[in-house]
Formats: sequence, structure tokens, C-alpha cells
Amino acid sequence: MASVTSTYARAFADAVFESKFDAARASRELRTITAVLAESADLRRVWENPSIPAEQKRAVLDAIVAREAIARPVRNFVAVLIDHRRIPFLEPIVQQFEREINERLGFVEAEITSARDLTDGEKQALEAQVGKLAGRLVKARYLHDGSLLGGAVVRVGSTIYDGSVLGQLHKIREQIAGGS
Repeated sequence: MASVTSTYARAFADAVFESKFDAARASRELRTITAVLAESADLRRVWENPSIPAEQKRAVLDAIVAREAIARPVRNFVAVLIDHRRIPFLEPIVQQFEREINERLGFVEAEITSARDLTDGEKQALEAQVGKLAGRLVKARYLHDGSLLGGAVVRVGSTIYDGSVLGQLHKIREQIAGGS
């Protein structure tokens, strides 16, 4: 699956950059189609059913495109996924496409989980610190987890920076257990 997702994501990223189409818009519109697909089991059955002709599947896609005001490049990409029976991979392809775009634009993705909602100023300061650590601009996604008690946990790729109170308590417990 990894090769399927990366192949299609990379190809669409190439097309977006070559045509100078707005990458953020492409991402938003792909997310819209992904959400429509996730909400409708009937739509999934139609698009994933090999016995339904591709023309009928694309007609359904065109109705969604018209309703949601989806741009032609995104429509054409989804049509390719339908034609090649890759619709079951849509969500991971979109995720890989977003990673590909961020990498090409010089961004690193960070997932920041905090014990409470952060203010805009706190978000900016945290993103600046993470950017210094990563050596790149940061695109952050924020999550809330009250069990952290305070502080934040930052995930950049496979690296985790745990500045949460809960994480600090776990470290102290390990030090105490290791010292006895």
C-alpha cells in the first residue's frame, strides 16, 4: 500500500506544481471528497464496485464536484483513482500528498498535544521553538488531552518531545524505581 499511496500522491503533487495550481486548495478539496466518501457507505460501494461502469462512477463524481465546487485538477485526479480502482486508498493518498506538498514547500508537520487549548501567542511561540529544533518552518496540528495535566507533547515525524507534566511525572517515577 505504501508504494501505491506514495506513487499517486507524488504524481498529483507533480501535477499541482507543474500547473501552478494552489496546493492548499487541492488539499482542502481532496479532504472534502474524502469526507463525502467517508460519510456515505453507498458512495463507497458504488466507487469500489468493479461491476459498475467507470462512466457511471465519474458521473457521480461530477455531481459531487458540481455541488462542492471542486476544481478540475482535483476532479481529474479522483477520476484517475476511480478508473484505476484506487479509491480505497484515497485517505492515505491524501495524507501522503499533504506530506509531499509540505516537504516541497519546506515545511515540517508537527502534532502538538496540550493539556488545554493554547492561545494564538502560545501557538506561535511553540511553533517557533519547534521550527528551531527541526530547522524548518512548522505546520502544526493541535490536539487537546486533559490527561497531560499541563505542558505539551510535540511529535515531529517519529521524534517526540514530551514537555507535559504527566511525562515529567513518569520520568521521575522511572528515576525513583531505577535508583532503588
